[in-house]
Amino acid sequence: MERTVLAEFIQGRVSKVFQVDIHPAATIGHGIMVDHATGVVIGETAVLGNDVSLLHGVTLGGTGKEPGNRHPKIGSGTMIGAGASILGNITVGESCRVGAGSVVLKDVPDNTSVAGIPAKDLGEAGSELPAITMEQKF
Repeated sequence: MERTVLAEFIQGRVSKVFQVDIHPAATIGHGIMVDHATGVVIGETAVLGNDVSLLHGVTLGGTGKEPGNRHPKIGSGTMIGAGASILGNITVGESCRVGAGSVVLKDVPDNTSVAGIPAKDLGEAGSELPAITMEQKF
């Protein structure tokens, strides 16, 4: 079976069973962890580095204002809290923490914690690999 056909089949089944929508064209590194996967959305042009952790209800989507490359790029080792939305063609750097329920609309530098609506810089992430330690205390 061709990889594209297989990816579309898996995406369709996962979407129905787990209410998860990961576009088959999204680029995802190794070691991704989708915790309690319900409600996760990853757009077509999204890029996730290695060892990224996503909690339930995370959206990596577009803003509807840009064509083409319109989804976020997430650096390796980043942890994204439950219900967070990261929108647009922006970059969240490596080893970052995004707080639960946050809305990220601007680039986030490496090793930074952000939270809020809109997300604000809260300082260093406090860990080399937040996605591995799963440290959620801000």
